[in-house]
Amino acid sequence: MLPEYPELLLVVSFLALCAATAMGTWVSRRYPADEAMHHDFGLVLGAALTMLALIVGFSFSMAAGRYEQRRDLEGVEANTIGTEYQRADLLPPAEGAAVKALLKSYADLRIQFYTVVEGDELEKIEKRTEKVQQELWAAMLPVAAAHPTPIVALIVTGMNEALDSQSSVQAAWHNRIPTGAWCLLAIMSFGSVFFLGYGFRSNLAVRRLSFAMPLLVSVALGLIADIDSPRRGIIRVQPQNLLELAETMQ
Repeated sequence: MLPEYPELLLVVSFLALCAATAMGTWVSRRYPADEAMHHDFGLVLGAALTMLALIVGFSFSMAAGRYEQRRDLEGVEANTIGTEYQRADLLPPAEGAAVKALLKSYADLRIQFYTVVEGDELEKIEKRTEKVQQELWAAMLPVAAAHPTPIVALIVTGMNEALDSQSSVQAAWHNRIPTGAWCLLAIMSFGSVFFLGYGFRSNLAVRRLSFAMPLLVSVALGLIADIDSPRRGIIRVQPQNLLELAETMQ
């Protein structure tokens, strides 16, 4: 899907919107509007541009909200893993050392999840993460059965929260701007610059303005896609809290 690649979306949208502007200019030359129509056309153009601005702003708000959610959940995940790592000291020495070693490996895998781009490497990381989660839970079961105390119950609850936080992060990374919203953005962008091109009256205006509006709209679309894309682009969630946690675990 094109929004998955923000840089490509910026280039493709700029070229497509330039073509839409040129198409509108060509139509205006072939079927020119008289003076009486220009007033009504100005109202239509203003309404189209206003609607485009509202949709762009709404889409940007959606993307920014999802970005903030992914960033917040990274901090929550690091906190739950760190808390469980400290609680492991309350376990018997052998079991506690095993759990802490597994949590170190788990934290490293979660860091790799944030930094690796989609592909075969990501699939390997997800499989290894699932395996370590199973090992962590398996390490807790004998302790919980042998020592059914409130402290052990607290540790087991913390382990469950640490493992569940990964599912919340995964769900947040799949929560993207809907395809319907992108289609509406494309239609409004194309229609707005088409009307803008149709409203040009002179070749001088075309030379000066034909690339301005397509550039502005394509930059806005590229920025929205960049913020909405969790793995590609410039604006990405960095596992800063997990990196700090990994340092403290050493």
